Amino acid sequence: MSAPGFFGYVRVSTAKQGEGVSLIEQRDAILRYARRSGLEVVRWFEERETAAKRGRPLFNEMLALLRQGQAYGVVIHKIDRSARNLRDWADLGELIDRGVDVRFANESLDLGSRGGRLSADIQAVVAADYIRNLREESRKGIYGRLKQGLYPMPAPLGYLDRGGGKPKEPDPVTAPLVRRAFELYATGRYCLITLGREMTQLGLRTRTGRAVSRTSLSVILNNPFYFGLIQLRSSGETFPGIHAPLIPKSLFDRVQAVLTGKTNARVVRHDFLFRRLLTCAGCAHSLTGERQKGHVYYRCHTRACPPTSTREDLAENAVLAALRPLQFNERERAYLATCLTRWRKDWRDGKADAERALRLRLDHLQARIARLTDAFLDNVIDQRLFEERKKALLLERQDIEERLASPTPAGRELPDRIAEFFELAASAYVGYKTALPDEKRDLLRILTSNRRAKRNTLEITLSPPFQAVADRGSVTNGGPQRDRLRTLEGSSAARGKKRNWTHLIRDLGKMIAGMDLDWERLQEITRLGKDGKGGRVAA
Repeated sequence: MSAPGFFGYVRVSTAKQGEGVSLIEQRDAILRYARRSGLEVVRWFEERETAAKRGRPLFNEMLALLRQGQAYGVVIHKIDRSARNLRDWADLGELIDRGVDVRFANESLDLGSRGGRLSADIQAVVAADYIRNLREESRKGIYGRLKQGLYPMPAPLGYLDRGGGKPKEPDPVTAPLVRRAFELYATGRYCLITLGREMTQLGLRTRTGRAVSRTSLSVILNNPFYFGLIQLRSSGETFPGIHAPLIPKSLFDRVQAVLTGKTNARVVRHDFLFRRLLTCAGCAHSLTGERQKGHVYYRCHTRACPPTSTREDLAENAVLAALRPLQFNERERAYLATCLTRWRKDWRDGKADAERALRLRLDHLQARIARLTDAFLDNVIDQRLFEERKKALLLERQDIEERLASPTPAGRELPDRIAEFFELAASAYVGYKTALPDEKRDLLRILTSNRRAKRNTLEITLSPPFQAVADRGSVTNGGPQRDRLRTLEGSSAARGKKRNWTHLIRDLGKMIAGMDLDWERLQEITRLGKDGKGGRVAA
């Protein structure tokens, strides 16, 4: 037996409307109608969801209860509160056909008659057309903002909303922490779980004050918004943004490389100095550290390899022997400073030409983007191909703009970076001797490219730029010269040495310009700028 009474249904499209007077006005109108008609409202359903698409949970719950006969009918404020998509109106019409009493407080319609039902159907169609038009206009407004470089959605973590028509601004509190998250993950020493713990300790929180979850970190690290591009996840479309980037694209690319190639972090049970750093020359597998009789040994456990073992203290001596040639004496530093000064002048003369070439390339890209857009508007290419090509052109343009804005990773000119590189290389030997175990491991990863053991011998190979510095004493027209001033500047053999130093600086310029060197970590380990050790190379 059906229970007496009617349901009352009110709806607003946004939570902001629900906090205002809209729901109250709808309830009052329904209560006035119920009193005039002698009806009793036994239960209210208040919806704060858009009716532009199906899926309103309370509306669907109410329909299910009406099908079960839990009420005589329902009183709704207006037709457009229930029928802004035709599917929901069809569901409501099915209930009317079953005999459920559906009434509207603001419309005097007899849904039991043919004329009243036709009038209601027409109003429902008009309401559905209104919401379709409203959705289309909203979409145009959103895309208009996107084409202006504005992000019309809530600002991602690290940015602040400044109102409509204004770009997002970096949050002075969270922006440095988000940038730090990118920098830490790019080192490859963190997984998302350990990075989340580290960022929680540093103070990074969501807007609700909670710790940043692993999923949230993944969203942040994959969001190109942080280096200046706006990408819509729903459609994959990409737009150049006018907001200030938090990170350079090079750092974002480095993070993506770690994300796509990173394996699950392993638990470290023994904190040996050279763990996973030394490899066997025969099988290329990592040597395993073992503690026996008061010493740490690194051994290969591949049966097919000849017995390979090296003791930790002897391995450290081999590392120091490889780093020792990186040091400079006072005369070398003075001569190097002179060479750097000459090279700096030549480099600056060619810098303007390089910038002009980049600007021409940038103009060419702009023209290609314009032609691509015209081809899309003329229906020469479809939208999928248009978006793929546009994204590739925008990424290339972003690279060129970053190179024009900052020719080097830290914004300093290449001669400054080379001078700093010589300074860091000269400090590597002393820095390693005074470093902590974790710092020594990081220093080895930065400075060396090969650490292979063959039987009892350990071979240490420096990475190319540092190896070039270590080999600076060799010349093309004779053996190594003594490091005396007349040797560097006087004889014919010295002139060969002079050419060798000039070529060294030029070759290092090519290496450093394209290398991914962790400058900050290297500087931190070698203590440059903290205790004054290492000897600066002025230029």
